[in-house]
Amino acid sequence: KRINGIDAWKEFSEHSVSFFNALENIVPGTLGNDDSIYGLPEELAREVQEECFFPDGLLCELRRYQEWGVKYALHQKRVLLGDEMGLGKTVQAIATMVSLKNTGASHFAVVCPASVVTNWCREIRKMSRLQVVKIHGAGRKEALNSWISAGGVAVTTFETTAHFNLPESFELSLLVVDEAHYIKNSEARRTMNVKKICERAERMLFMTGTALENKPEEMVALIHILRPDIALRIQHMLALTAAPQFREAVAPVYYRRKREDVLTELPELIESEEWCTLGQAEKDIYEQAVFGKNFAETRRVSWNAENIKDSCKAKRLMELIEEAESEKRKVIIFSFFLDTIRKVVQLLGDRCMNPINGSVSPQRRQEIIDDFDKAPAGAVLAAQIQSGGTGLNIQSASVIILCEPQLKPSIENQAISRAYRMGQTRNVLVYRLLCENSIDERIMDILKDKQEKFDAFADKSVAAAESIKMDDHTIGNIIAEEIERIKAEKDKSNEK
Repeated sequence: KRINGIDAWKEFSEHSVSFFNALENIVPGTLGNDDSIYGLPEELAREVQEECFFPDGLLCELRRYQEWGVKYALHQKRVLLGDEMGLGKTVQAIATMVSLKNTGASHFAVVCPASVVTNWCREIRKMSRLQVVKIHGAGRKEALNSWISAGGVAVTTFETTAHFNLPESFELSLLVVDEAHYIKNSEARRTMNVKKICERAERMLFMTGTALENKPEEMVALIHILRPDIALRIQHMLALTAAPQFREAVAPVYYRRKREDVLTELPELIESEEWCTLGQAEKDIYEQAVFGKNFAETRRVSWNAENIKDSCKAKRLMELIEEAESEKRKVIIFSFFLDTIRKVVQLLGDRCMNPINGSVSPQRRQEIIDDFDKAPAGAVLAAQIQSGGTGLNIQSASVIILCEPQLKPSIENQAISRAYRMGQTRNVLVYRLLCENSIDERIMDILKDKQEKFDAFADKSVAAAESIKMDDHTIGNIIAEEIERIKAEKDKSNEK
């Protein structure tokens, strides 16, 4: 079947994973990477290769290295997956659960920081047919009982594990612990609580993007929970973490791929939506802004918390920055709002460069970027998106965080292209901080709809791009719909 170039490119853009996988299967190494075992010892690799993976019910296609990670987790049963940021640890965990469900498993649990509970629930629903139960906050006891009787994936927080009272005979098919370095301290209460759940788990998948090779004691602490025998064996080898002998010793339990290991299977730009859940104080401020029909204040959802440390977006921001620093990446943070930039700078203190905004002269902006280029890994540059998003080259950064969705996709695209451009040597990770049950959802839906129509009917010119911005009528509708949604939510709550 012959198709024209535009349709061919559209097909490739939407299904690039299938194309890359087909190419690698037909001619291994044709894309430049012929390591088919991704750094595992040969004998273990052979066993992993023969492991069966049953993807029925998985709603996305895995990259070759991701399927290999799933087979590793299935074969080894108790593992620590340390893949670099952006390589898809979450989808590998979801695919592992899907495969196990297809062989009769029924109960799975994900323990993670509160800042990513919503994200986990969304990703599981988007990428699989698995049932999800959020066990967190009000109603957690009923949710726990529902999950115990019906099965599916329980998603909970480290703090909520203190209330995880499981029946005596209960067995857990797989326990996933995200950001596993949170339980590195054996004396901490949350570590003890998670360990109790581990005792009920047939399989365990711990995940962390933090590079543990530089923190061998933390690695051993986590491995000790998973495989005490291996922890004992490597205890005397901690000075040799970079040596082949050490890597071979931990290979049965610890697996980490870096971007260069799987370069051929990665897009250069990886975009993620990071969904956060508002706390009660944030919610009250948000609803006040909505009922006051203050659109600008409504858009600043979470960032207008009275204490920035209570902001769910700020908490997620800090976690992303810490992970980026552990991978020796630099970060750019963009926001439309000056007050948000001010709060980000206040939150980060010395690790943040002088911010770029409209009052900073072009010459001074370049000086700030020059300082940022020379700064050590982990440095952060905060910029107002209208000022830092155009005319500047910031290739030394490979992580971009957008504090809120913009009203014109062209503004976001220009900002992303500050780092994602010729001369960039690392894959660029873009994180959009978004709040569930807020204006963020409405703006994202409208922009996606407008972008699809634009892609289908308009020429890709700057003039056409301007046509997909939001007008006053659309903004008025968003506020009106939010008022109705909040009223309906309150009515429903009062009925209970």
